[in-house]
Order: sequence, then C-alpha cells, then structure tokens
Amino acid sequence: MDGLFYLLLRRVSPVLAGVFLWVGPAFTFEADFALNGLSKELQTDVRNASLVLAAKRDTTTNPQDILAAAQADYGRIVSAFYEKGHYGPVVSIRVDGREAAEIPPLANLGTVSRVTVTAKAGPAFKLGKASIAPTTKATIIPEGFHAGQAAELSVIRDAAQAGVQGWRALGYAKATVTREGVVADHPNAQLNVDLGITTGPRVTFGALEIEGDSKVRVNRIRKIAAVPTGEVFDPEALKRTATRLRRTGSFSSVSLKEAETLGADNAMNIELTVVDAKPRRVGFGAELHSSEGLSFSGYWMHRNLMGGAERFRIEGEVSGLGGESNGLDYSLKASLTRPSTFEKDTDLNLVAEIDQLDEPLYFLRKASVEAGLSRYYSESLTGEAALIYRYSDVEDSTGSHYFSHLMLRLGATRDTRDDRLNPTSGTYLRAEAMPYYGLSGAASGARGYLDARAYKSAGGGGNVTLAGRFQLGTIVGSAIGETPPDMLFLSGGSGSVRGQSYQSLTVTTGGIETGGRSFLGFSGEARVKINDTIGLVGFYDIGYIGENSTVDSTGGWHSGAGLGLRYQTGIGPIRLDVAVPVSGAGSNSFEAYVGIGQSF
Repeated sequence: MDGLFYLLLRRVSPVLAGVFLWVGPAFTFEADFALNGLSKELQTDVRNASLVLAAKRDTTTNPQDILAAAQADYGRIVSAFYEKGHYGPVVSIRVDGREAAEIPPLANLGTVSRVTVTAKAGPAFKLGKASIAPTTKATIIPEGFHAGQAAELSVIRDAAQAGVQGWRALGYAKATVTREGVVADHPNAQLNVDLGITTGPRVTFGALEIEGDSKVRVNRIRKIAAVPTGEVFDPEALKRTATRLRRTGSFSSVSLKEAETLGADNAMNIELTVVDAKPRRVGFGAELHSSEGLSFSGYWMHRNLMGGAERFRIEGEVSGLGGESNGLDYSLKASLTRPSTFEKDTDLNLVAEIDQLDEPLYFLRKASVEAGLSRYYSESLTGEAALIYRYSDVEDSTGSHYFSHLMLRLGATRDTRDDRLNPTSGTYLRAEAMPYYGLSGAASGARGYLDARAYKSAGGGGNVTLAGRFQLGTIVGSAIGETPPDMLFLSGGSGSVRGQSYQSLTVTTGGIETGGRSFLGFSGEARVKINDTIGLVGFYDIGYIGENSTVDSTGGWHSGAGLGLRYQTGIGPIRLDVAVPVSGAGSNSFEAYVGIGQSF
C-alpha cells in the first residue's frame, strides 16, 4: 500500500501543482494615491508621471523593481508640479509603511504588498521677474513669460528655446543659454527668472559629410540634400534638406547633425546619416459599391531603380466586378520618378498608361504617355506641368470614334490636412487646367477642374468633425460629340453623389444620353467619434451636370443622403456608407459603399 500510495502521489502531484498555478493569479502590489486638495488636472499629471502606477499596470512583482520605481517617482512627481508652477511640493512615497527614500536600494524587502503615494502641491507660484536677453526683433517670446503670469516650467523652457531660435534664424547656429538665474521666493510665492544668451559667431554652411552604407549614389544624395555650402546658416534650410531626402522614399531614416566645432571662417559642417529603406514594396486595395461592384488594385514599386533614388512603380486596377450596369474596367500604369532633376525641389515624372472602360454610355480603350515636372514650393504647396500624348478608341450609341490629342496638364495642390486618410482639420485645394490640341482631325479645347475641401473639429475634445467639399468642372472649345467621353462629366456614385446610381446623371443631346461639359458637386459630412475605434457619419451630396460649358438652367440636379460607420485601424478608417436618393431619378432604393479612408 505504501508503494502504491507513493506511486499515485508522484503522478498526481504535478497535476495538482498545475491546477494551483492555473487558478492562482500572480500576486501584484496595491498602489494608493492620496492626492487630496489637488485639481483634477494635477492629479492626472501626477498619475501620468508615476512609475509606481506603471509598474502596477504591468503587474510587476519583483521587489527591487517596485522599490526602484518608488524612488524614481520623487523626482518625476516633483517635476510634474514644477511644470504647472508649484515649486513647494511635498511628496511622500511609502513602501509597506517605510519611506522609499530611506530604504537602501539592495535591501531585502521580501514581498511588497502596498505602495502609498502622498503629494501636496504647495502654493501656485507667479513670475516676478521674467527676462531673457539678448533677443532679436523677430524673437517671439511666449505670452506666459511675463511678470504676474503662472510660473510654469514649460513656459520658462519655451522662452529659453524661443530666445535661442531667434538667433539661430539669423545664422547664429551656436547660440545657447549660458545664464540661468532662477530664484524661488517662497514667502511671496514668486519665481524670478533671468535668462542670458550667448550668441556666438555668425555661421555659414560648410561641407556635407555623408555617413551610412547607402545604395543611393553619393552624388545623388548631395544633389537631393542640396545643403547650401557657403551661405549663412538657416535652420529652415536643414529642415527642407531632411524633407527632400525623406520624400524620395529611398531612406527609412534620415538624420542631420550640426558639427560641434566650427572650421575656418566660422563654417559649420553638416553630418548626414541615412539608412536605406527596403528597395521593393507591394500593396493592394479593394473597394465595394453596391451598384458599381467590386474593385481591386495593386502595385509593385522599386525605391532606387538605378541608384539615384529613382522610384519605379507598376500599378493595375480592375473594377466593375459584379456591377449592375457597367462591365469590367481595366488599367495598367508604369511610372518613373526622378527626384531633384534640374533643380533640388523639382522631380521628373515619366508615365505610360493603358485603360479599358466599359461604362453604361460607352466602351473606350485608350493609351497615353506623358513627361512632366513636379515642383515642391513648400510642404503643403506643389505644382506640376506635363506634356501628354493620348489616343482613344471609343464605341457608343452613335458608332465608333477615334481621338488623338496632344495635351498640356497644368496643376497645383495645396494640402494642409492633418491626416490624409482621416482628416480632422485643415484644407485641401486642387486646381487643374488641361488645354488639348486635336490631331488627325480631332477637335481642340480645354478642360478645367477644381476640388476644394475643408475640415473643422467641433465639440468637446474634437469628437465632432465637420467636413465640406466643393467640385467644379468645365470643358470649353470642343462640343460634346468632339470630346473623348471619359473627359466629359457625369455624376452619381461614391466620388460625387452617394445614394444615386453610378454615373446616373447625364445630359441628352439629339436623343442621345451622354456626359456633360459642366459639373458642380457639393458634399457635407458630420463625423462623430464615439470612441477610439468607432465613429458615425451623416452626409448629404448634391450634383449638377450641364450640356454647356457654364452652369445654366439647361442642366440637371440630383442629390443623396445617408449614414456611415467608421472603424479605425492602423492604416486608416474602414468606411461603410449607406445612402438613398433624395432628389432626381434614383434607380435603386439605396446604395452601399465600403472602402478604406474617409470618403473625402
């Protein structure tokens, strides 16, 4: 019996141990915060600064780690009070009843069961003396850095930075704060601040020193970076250098560092370190519309095709899968972009494209080649010009037509949106003019298009975003029958009026239904953020198509409205919109749209 009992015990013990380990939760300590008398803002700041609270959330159990967090919290919590202008705080942190500051770092604590943090802010200090010198005429001192204002450490820090930046903007790259006279007058709850700046000499840009094992040729890196050697130092010029290098897409990391010491004639070298991005990239996308059907798109891209940061991209799309009234559309496009061609902020673009469009009103095959330049005037403003040759083969209700055109596309884009896939503030403006010259008997004319969007956050915490869009299009010079049908304007569907069938608003000339020479579109949305993941949208769209080049009474209008659901992901919101016709002849009772990113 003893032997049998011993055998059973050996077999059962591991099972029992596993059960106890499974049902017994890992022990973690309690964290108590006694923050009576503090405002809600200060309580939040203290909790956010505390490593003890972070250790509690991470279920830390090691006593030495808990003690280290408690001892570090003294300085972190005091700093949180300083940030809000409280310079006489009292902080006590007890680990199982013992003051953490008095416990030796390597003390044998055993198990820590409770950490208690008690904090009192003390009086709110005001600025007594607040001075910084010397400054330039262009130096913008923070409004809060004046006598009588709250003595917040962040404001003092901003004032010191503003003083230094004012001199750096004039070329004094080594300007620094060398006098920090900060005295606390506790009886009067005042903080006297006297900051002094040493400007150093006026500096010019020296040589660009390139580090890092990049596959991009050194001469091309220098061309793109375009550091203005010999010119007076300008911090904005360095920012533009970094922007140009990042804009190529060839580098995963770009770091610019100013040399510690100056050379002859106060020239300062710039040290550039780059890390190459993976040279190849692929991507895919899909959208689903109830009447337009399903569309798939994809691309393959090489970020450094010939060693000069050239970006080569092949992309294709097929759409209309399962669509109600149109067949399949195909497109295949190859493009090559060479940054900093002719001039540091000008890119060369070469594009070749073939398309097939099987639309309700026509069937079209076209091919085009173009060569153009893109100019970056600032981070938000770009311009472009492209010379295009295009050939179109069209079949519609009137027969077969052939169009051959030489085109000049001129465009400008100003984009100040905070997020391209999910904007909550800023504006977007795109203007485009495209005169075209007919070859082989085709008519000549011009096409113009304007797309303006604006975004404004409202409500508490920016949980409501109001978005508006205005579109305008016109064609002059060529009649409707003399213009390639895909250049004419149609309305209805996801890009214009949701709730109306795809390209359902047309004009009728001579008993033939076709696109128009003028277009107006209005869209308004109210986007409500429910939480960090879910959002709701209400929208209303209006569209106009006219036979003439200008908006007049001969054209027609339609509209649609609906509701949408947004699910936020790491790459942007997944969009589901359901809309119904409001005015105009709608062929369906409702339309549904699914995609990634906001509708505009």
